Amino acid sequence: MKANELLKNYAAGERNFTAVNLSEANLRGADLSGVIFDQAILDGSDLSNTNLTHSSLIEADLNGANLSHANLTGSNLGGAILDGAILDGAILDGANLNQADLTVAKLIQANLNEAELHEANLQAANLDRADLSGADLTVADLTQANLNQADLNQANLNGANLEGANIEGTILDE
Repeated sequence: MKANELLKNYAAGERNFTAVNLSEANLRGADLSGVIFDQAILDGSDLSNTNLTHSSLIEADLNGANLSHANLTGSNLGGAILDGAILDGAILDGANLNQADLTVAKLIQANLNEAELHEANLQAANLDRADLSGADLTVADLTQANLNQADLNQANLNGANLEGANIEGTILDE
């Protein structure tokens, strides 16, 4: 499916795009609130500045996708593949990222307030100045992650692996 066809169908009221192939698609700045992209192939896609609030991207392939400044508030990305994805400045308040693969993902200044990251793979992810306050990071793998000046106030880190992580200036429970 082409990006313009998806946008046309979305405008006509369609929301379910399960398993659609939108590899390398340009959806920059689109309003796709409530869309269902479960198991969709969105690798390398440009979703920067896109409104994806309350969307479902369960097990979606977002490998290398650009989601910078995208709004994913309340979205479900459980089991999604986001390795190498760019989420700088993205809003993921209350998002479900349980068991998501965020290996080497860029989340600089991302807002992950109250996000669910149980068993998420954040190896070598860049979370510089990210807001992870109240986030659930139980059993998350943060090996070699950059948490420089990240806000982890009231975050649950039970069982999380922080081996080799940069926690310089990290804000923990006050």
